Amino acid sequence: MAGALFESGKTRAWSAVPAWLVAVFLFVLVLQLGWASLRMPPQADISDLPAPPPPAYLRFAGIGDDVFLSKALVLWLQGHDYQPGISLSYRELDYDRLIEWLDTILILDPESQYPLLLASRVYGDVNEPDRQRKMLDFIAARFMDYPAERWRWMAHAVYVARHRLDDNDLALKLARILADNATSDNVPFWARQMHIYILEDMGQLEAARILLGGLIDSGEIEDPNELRFLMKRLRDLEERNR
Repeated sequence: MAGALFESGKTRAWSAVPAWLVAVFLFVLVLQLGWASLRMPPQADISDLPAPPPPAYLRFAGIGDDVFLSKALVLWLQGHDYQPGISLSYRELDYDRLIEWLDTILILDPESQYPLLLASRVYGDVNEPDRQRKMLDFIAARFMDYPAERWRWMAHAVYVARHRLDDNDLALKLARILADNATSDNVPFWARQMHIYILEDMGQLEAARILLGGLIDSGEIEDPNELRFLMKRLRDLEERNR
């Protein structure tokens, strides 16, 4: 029944409730509402990425297991993006400090590919040219340490420079570094010839033709399929140059 309270199976009119009890109820309700409105939302403080400890100190802390320690640091570094109450954008990270951490991790485990993967596919994927260029510089520098093992990250750096940054000069520079240093047999043919493709894209057909002709005449290409591919490409360039 509207306007009534239940009491032991019987109804009781609201008018029968003592005035002091109604007053207490309303006071408590107002107090709760006021407290809820005055409460400040939880604040999340962004913690800056600290400088990495010296590798010698880390090696001592890791009790000789550098590989395990490097993996732990990778997990910590990735976890820094998620702080209590907030998820950081990569744009908010200090990329100079980030590179220090990636370098430290590679010093502990030079055979690890993961720091370069993070640089090229994660931190280098941010849509901000200055940060992307820093990641490309980092990849190019670390590629020189082990070209035969790190060529794929350099090839991706060429792709980013050419298609994400629209910087043909930078792409050509990186591609030439790749071609000059990734001479191991395990480096695929297409990766070693990226600079020729970029010259074609830039309209420098004569330069591309000269490079292709020199490569064919050098006798370095022993695979008959690769040689046929190069000769066909050379004929195409000669046709386009006429």
